[in-house]
Amino acid sequence: MPTPIKAREKLIENLKPSFIEHYKSFCPDYDKFIDFSFSYPRQAIRVNTLKTSVEEVKKSMTKNGWSLEVVPWCKQGFWITHKENRRDIGNTIEHSLGYIFVQDAASMIPPLVLDPKPDETVLDMCAAPGSKATQIAQYMENKGVLIANDYKGVRISALGINMQRLGITNNVITLMEGRFFKGFKFDKILVDAPCSGTGTIRKSLKTTTQWSINLLKNLSGIQRQLLRTGFENLKVGGTLVYSTCSCEPMENEAVVSWLLDNYPDAKIEAIKLKGLNTSKPILEFDNIKYNPQVKNCLRIWPYDNDTEGFFVAKIKKTK
Repeated sequence: MPTPIKAREKLIENLKPSFIEHYKSFCPDYDKFIDFSFSYPRQAIRVNTLKTSVEEVKKSMTKNGWSLEVVPWCKQGFWITHKENRRDIGNTIEHSLGYIFVQDAASMIPPLVLDPKPDETVLDMCAAPGSKATQIAQYMENKGVLIANDYKGVRISALGINMQRLGITNNVITLMEGRFFKGFKFDKILVDAPCSGTGTIRKSLKTTTQWSINLLKNLSGIQRQLLRTGFENLKVGGTLVYSTCSCEPMENEAVVSWLLDNYPDAKIEAIKLKGLNTSKPILEFDNIKYNPQVKNCLRIWPYDNDTEGFFVAKIKKTK
């Protein structure tokens, strides 16, 4: 079982009644969702094989008291603990040298599903601070071209620092709103959209105080714009991965269903990752039935794998 956050009972008591009612209406196990959402997250890292090997990182970190447990669906990913309960992974020499990236195990899924290749042209539309962009570059072996974009200067700063630290050389960093990409054609695109973050309550408790239905409506509009722009900039036969760290149907299944209903050349492909526990996608919410293809999307509640909650859709452009 997960380790409860201190003062969790008070935090749970202060949840908005509308939040409770909302999640009880569609969450398969509301009590479990709350239990994991108000428990400490497991720390995880991804080994950056552009600079070193998994074996070398395991050897050096084990020597300094760290224990590494492989993430079943990502061979470069590890849950990490310390014999003295240290949590300051960012202070390790491996982090400073760019040998590792601190990244939730569920966050590693979208680049795995995207499956970028060394000779491809790839866009990460919402790239900062760079966890998925650096993972994409790693799988591209620093070859091809990776456009890493974000829309705020302060976010671009963090993205650039992480790209440099991990030794990424095949990337171009751009600063613009993702919806303004026009006239480009990419082999693969990742739209890891800005979202309510309700899958990450356990590492950002303020999420529940900021939550509202109006927020979800505003975000879903932005997400549709980003997904539409991404799909229109995708080559025929190309792959777009849409993901969020939200558990909300309005930001996930509803957005993908909208794309399917408006673009007949969009097809959702099933996702299979060894060792990953998943839950059934939501096919109907608030009296709205979603496109049947939504059944092929990936929905992960925090309690499925003791990670962040995540949603991933793999979209193919057929013509």
